[in-house]
Amino acid sequence: MQSIALKDVCMISNSSQPVDYERPVYLSTWKKGLLTTRIKRLNALLEQCRLCPRTCLVNRVRGDKGVCGAGRFPEVASYGPHFGEERPLVGMHGSGTVFLAHCNLLCIFCQNYDISHLAHGSKTSISQLAQIMLEVQSMGCHNLNLVTPTHYVPQIIEALQVALQNGFRLPLVYNCGGYESLEVIQLLDGIIDIYMPDLKFFDRQRSRDYLNADDYPDVVQKVIKEMHRQVGPLIIDHESIAKHGLLVRYLVMPGTSEDELRSIFRFLSQEVSPETYVNIMGQYRPLYKARAVKGIDRVPQMAEYNQARLIAREMGLTRGFD
Repeated sequence: MQSIALKDVCMISNSSQPVDYERPVYLSTWKKGLLTTRIKRLNALLEQCRLCPRTCLVNRVRGDKGVCGAGRFPEVASYGPHFGEERPLVGMHGSGTVFLAHCNLLCIFCQNYDISHLAHGSKTSISQLAQIMLEVQSMGCHNLNLVTPTHYVPQIIEALQVALQNGFRLPLVYNCGGYESLEVIQLLDGIIDIYMPDLKFFDRQRSRDYLNADDYPDVVQKVIKEMHRQVGPLIIDHESIAKHGLLVRYLVMPGTSEDELRSIFRFLSQEVSPETYVNIMGQYRPLYKARAVKGIDRVPQMAEYNQARLIAREMGLTRGFD
């Protein structure tokens, strides 16, 4: 597995000053007293919810619900060490995943539809979420992996501040669908250590049909570029553990055109960075509503998976999928 080591940080960092990636970036932000300001600004977005590009404008503070179905408090489906994530996140002790119920994107082919669509989870207070963070740390996990955090960002950062006061120190992984508010991502600058967005489609019609979001291609490109501006390429230490940076997931879908694949991987290589770590995933299955939708009602053929890998290489990408 190719990696960028900590000793190489100064060559690729977006900052002119070296950054200590052995320590989560939020520690500096917290010590400067900036977390409280960020929490206030994020909570203000809940009053007329603008946490994602859906811009539902419902009053989440009052408990009203928009497209995602989430209310005032976060709902947690499960948490603990997870060994099915990318190798640099898992290491020896697992990635400390916190699966959050509901979703702002609601893909009709969702592989976790019981959590995202059916919202199997338990309502959790800010103090309880902070305690979950501390429990995950006590389990020896390498990071705190927030799965589908988009619609709960204010509550997560508020819980982080509570957990910090009680000794929490794990790197934060922002594991999202890529359909994010640019304003929210900018407010997370200096808080998130590892961004892990999905990059699903560049085709507007497919985005409309499968995500009900025909602006997804435009949104995800702006968001990934901002994420990379903040954290740069993925940094992996001498023990092969990810410490900081961008990791992009691309799920191979059946029927994706060669032109769309070229557009996706050209974007990552030329507009983000040829050092972008990309996990080209082959585990698509026609789950949830996809079983009844022609075109995505089958698993991808091996030739389709191999084509995605080949085109990624042709575009100059090498990290993550080999």
